[in-house]
Amino acid sequence: MPGEKQTAVKYYVGVDVGSASVRAALVDGSGTVVAHAEQPIQVWEPQPDHYEQSSADIWAACCSVTKQVVHGVDASQIRGLGFDATCSLVVVDKQFQPLAVNCEGQNHRNVIMWMDHRAASQVERINATQHRVLNYVGGAMSVEMQPPKLLWIKENLPESWEKVGYFFDLPDFLSWKATGVTARSLCTVVCKWTYTSDRGWDDSFWKVIGLEDLVKEKYEKIGNHVLSPGEAVGKGLTAEAAKDLGLPEGIAVAASLIDAHAGGLGVIGADVKGHNLPCENQPITSRVAMICGTSSCHMGVSETPIFVPGVWGPYFSAMVPGLWLNEGGQSATGKLIDHVVRGHVAFPELEAKAAASAHSIYTYLNSHLDLIKKSLPVGFLTVDLHVWPDFHGNRSPLTDLTLKGMVVGLTLSRGLDELALIYLATIQAIALGTRHILEVMQAAGHDISTLFLCGGLSKNPLFVQMHADITGKPVVLSKEVESVLVGAAVLGACASGDFATIQEAMAKMGKIGRIVQPNHEHKRFYDKKYEVFLKLVEHQREYRSIMNSL
Repeated sequence: MPGEKQTAVKYYVGVDVGSASVRAALVDGSGTVVAHAEQPIQVWEPQPDHYEQSSADIWAACCSVTKQVVHGVDASQIRGLGFDATCSLVVVDKQFQPLAVNCEGQNHRNVIMWMDHRAASQVERINATQHRVLNYVGGAMSVEMQPPKLLWIKENLPESWEKVGYFFDLPDFLSWKATGVTARSLCTVVCKWTYTSDRGWDDSFWKVIGLEDLVKEKYEKIGNHVLSPGEAVGKGLTAEAAKDLGLPEGIAVAASLIDAHAGGLGVIGADVKGHNLPCENQPITSRVAMICGTSSCHMGVSETPIFVPGVWGPYFSAMVPGLWLNEGGQSATGKLIDHVVRGHVAFPELEAKAAASAHSIYTYLNSHLDLIKKSLPVGFLTVDLHVWPDFHGNRSPLTDLTLKGMVVGLTLSRGLDELALIYLATIQAIALGTRHILEVMQAAGHDISTLFLCGGLSKNPLFVQMHADITGKPVVLSKEVESVLVGAAVLGACASGDFATIQEAMAKMGKIGRIVQPNHEHKRFYDKKYEVFLKLVEHQREYRSIMNSL
């Protein structure tokens, strides 16, 4: 923690709400994380494809971790607060009390999580309208966006619908809790609600999908006051929120970001001079920020709007002010790896051996792969084992939530070697999916030379190397592994007025660490793996067509 000689240092607090935990960091003006804390939050899964949380539980965790990171720090040095969160839907009544999003009437479960797919039929009907707003989400809306979830609530929970006072994207709920101001972030409403920065809300869209009552109420329930990310909200932290968070009343609170966008902010603007990277002396548009956690997001920016089939956007100023954003994504990456590894019959053996060696299960698996590879490169072990990774549907670039996972090349073997191989093949499948997304973005007009990775999976060296080898592009890892938290702190720094622009804060607070180069000698192998990868989805669609003809 900072000592007496550092009393002039300015600090910013970043709070990140992920799928399973809330994290906070105290970050200085150079982007160094000085203190960090984490606390789990509860997830309910009452039935398949339904995932719910509690806004009260989330806020309590935000308060707990924030108090931990600022403990012992001179309050006068803390200049600003920024939030990011998953793009989950928070529902409250007219008195801002939690309102049930479930048939059981459990009001404390008032958050429909981003990964909830209950609104599949609603999104199918929305996409059938072919409304012009869909051009800005890759041509088809995702079930993970908010309009289909709103429609599901109206059709399935009429009592809750009548009582609703406000629908918040989770990042906006947090800035409201901190300031008492119901303003929404341009990031959330543009990326998940169909708002556009030039035209605002499109009345005809809401009317055609059956949510005309939102129009009649002049969008009060979903937001009619929109701020740019990093813009100061209201008069800063309220007295009540200041007490809850352990922060000084009145400090600047920033308009928030979705978590992936905060990760992008934390890495994509870093200074790369002297590292001999292809993006050096090139505009930021030559970079893609990849945020890899439970799911993965691929964030690319452009100076003019680029419409990419199956990739969300273009969204103006949704991440970096003045630039258009395209966002590719994979709905299950970290969650998929966990699912495959923990569901394997050899998992108890893995768990015991990893514990005995005092390593994580993934560090142990990486070491085990090195043992069994013999003279081969590790990646070549899967020459006869192939995975299609859409166990939770395809977000990009196929926008097909009905796609399923596939594994080709299984044997009767049940040991640790086989677990290590399916783990490797799963990581490769995720990287092949990234290559698929990047190729579609490049075909539409993006010029991408370098990947910038952050998030939990970026700590796994095998995951990083496979992405470099399979995409053929160098991977830049940030100096601070908690780039999402740095991105949230960047928002607080901007709201405080200590930086004139987001871009200035990004350049000064984003620092690069390790660079992982692709092994070009392996290109032919991964080109062939990619051919097989694309064949897998062809075959899946073919056999589904056969069965659907019954």
